[in-house]
Amino acid sequence: MHQVETMSTKPAQLNPFAIERPASDISIGLRTLAILLRALFISAVVAITVRVSSPQSETLSSVYETPEDFVRLALGFAVCLGIVLHLFTLPRTAEGYRTWAYLGLLVAPLACAAAILIWR
Repeated sequence: MHQVETMSTKPAQLNPFAIERPASDISIGLRTLAILLRALFISAVVAITVRVSSPQSETLSSVYETPEDFVRLALGFAVCLGIVLHLFTLPRTAEGYRTWAYLGLLVAPLACAAAILIWR
C-alpha cells in the first residue's frame, strides 16, 4: 500500500505581524507612559459616560418617575462597568503598549478636553 501525502492548496505565508513579542521586551518608561495615558483616556471616557447618562431630572432619587431617565441611568451604569473592566486589563504584548503610548499622546488630551467641556 502506498502513502498519499495531502498538501494544502493554500501556500504557506509568513506574516511578520503575526509574531508577537512579550510585554517584557518594552522599556519601563514606555510601559509606564502607556499605562498612564491609557488610564487617563479611559477615566475621561467614564466621566463623559457618567455625565451623559445622568438623569435629566433634579435628583437621583426621582429617576423612577420617568422611564427614560431610568433606562439612561441603567445603560450608563452598564457601559461604565464595562469600560472600568477594560481599565484593569493591560495589553499583553509590546506592540499593545507601544500603540497605547503613541495613540494615547493624541487621544488622552482630546478625551480630557471633551470631559471638561461636557461637565461645564
